[in-house]
Amino acid sequence: MKIGILSDTHDHLPNLKKALAIFKSEGCEKILHAGDFVSPFVINVFKQFGIPFSGVFGNNDGEWIFLLKLAEAIGEIRKGPIELSLDSRKIALMHEPVYLSALKQANYFDLIVYGHSHQAIIETSPVLVINPGEACGYLSEKPTVAICDLKTLTANLIKL
Repeated sequence: MKIGILSDTHDHLPNLKKALAIFKSEGCEKILHAGDFVSPFVINVFKQFGIPFSGVFGNNDGEWIFLLKLAEAIGEIRKGPIELSLDSRKIALMHEPVYLSALKQANYFDLIVYGHSHQAIIETSPVLVINPGEACGYLSEKPTVAICDLKTLTANLIKL
């Protein structure tokens, strides 16, 4: 199972559409969003592409209730960190990497996903850790997302 991973979209609709189009063309069956959707209207873009998603709130997501309401049709958004099980893999999803060190040392998760720093990172030891970078590109001017193959536990970053 392939999953698309993104974070920090910050209302950048053109890049969000690019990311979701890539995920769709690559056969991603699920999307993980590591927070900072920002405005509820971005959920409508997810609906257009029809790929289910799970996400967590970020520090810039202010309209939680409306985000939750709109997300019900295509996915879920929760306060992180959250634990997911996909394709027999245990996944931790959070926005800020507050618990990153402890989660890596716990030797419980197959994949840890976080955002917030706007810096794309893939670590493979002791566990696969992915920060997809920022989909918006506002800080780095290098918008990125990631795709992870849960069967092989491999991932790659994609520039938008």
